[in-house]
Amino acid sequence: MTTIIAIAAFIIIALVGWFIAEAKGKFVTYNNNEQEQAVLDQNKCSLEQNGYNELNIKDVIRTIATTGYSAV
Repeated sequence: MTTIIAIAAFIIIALVGWFIAEAKGKFVTYNNNEQEQAVLDQNKCSLEQNGYNELNIKDVIRTIATTGYSAV
């Protein structure tokens, strides 16, 4: 009987924790202020000027050594 109560208490605590985590993600939002937005815009412009492009996984695999080391 004690085991059933312990399992039920654990499930209830887990559900309450899950609800709090889900609610926190929906109700607590973060907005950048003006200074942070200016820094983000400045970084984006500098990356675009220097020719930065984001690689996908296929590009990364092509550019790294995935065939192994050849000693011969």
